[in-house]
Amino acid sequence: MGEKFIYLLFTDTGTNLAKAIHFFTKQSLNHVSIGFDEDLQRLYSFGRKRPKNPFIGGFVQEDIHSDFLKNAACAVYRFTVSEEEREQILQHIERIECDKDRYRYNFIGLIGILLQIEINRKCAFFCSQFVATVLNDVEHFQLKKPTCFVTPEDIRSHEGMQLIYKGRLGDYPYRNKTAMCDSKEEAQVMSSYIIYSHMNEQ
Repeated sequence: MGEKFIYLLFTDTGTNLAKAIHFFTKQSLNHVSIGFDEDLQRLYSFGRKRPKNPFIGGFVQEDIHSDFLKNAACAVYRFTVSEEEREQILQHIERIECDKDRYRYNFIGLIGILLQIEINRKCAFFCSQFVATVLNDVEHFQLKKPTCFVTPEDIRSHEGMQLIYKGRLGDYPYRNKTAMCDSKEEAQVMSSYIIYSHMNEQ
């Protein structure tokens, strides 16, 4: 089996919740998402479902082009996994996504981290707990604490994490890669259509 990359996006959106988490953890970039492509088009986490409402949360597929995220401070890391492990992670996330209406954001779990009380709730995660859970079967990603205690910093500082970008998410150099490819394909189709139409006119 060949080697593959997964991508971890760490962000600070500057929201009141982010500020509160920073106050208690003394850590920056307190939100983490997991992706499977360099352009971060497939990006999953547990967070707010409505950008303006921090109290409605759960499983989300995040859009790095949104106004909520594009101005966020961020760091993007990649981590090497086997092809089989990558597929297992994808399948785990897909199972959660298929049942996403049952899942909630684990606000109580954040209190558990603060008080160091192990709180495991059925169908509820906070962002780093979700990422740690779907990475649990990766051979080279083993954390020495229960997933309910895992913080974004625990994931970011794990051996093997490779930093590929740090700065404003809107300036991430690979964020428009898919859009550029789509535009190129559209241009090629249009050029073929023009040539075809011109030939038929002759």
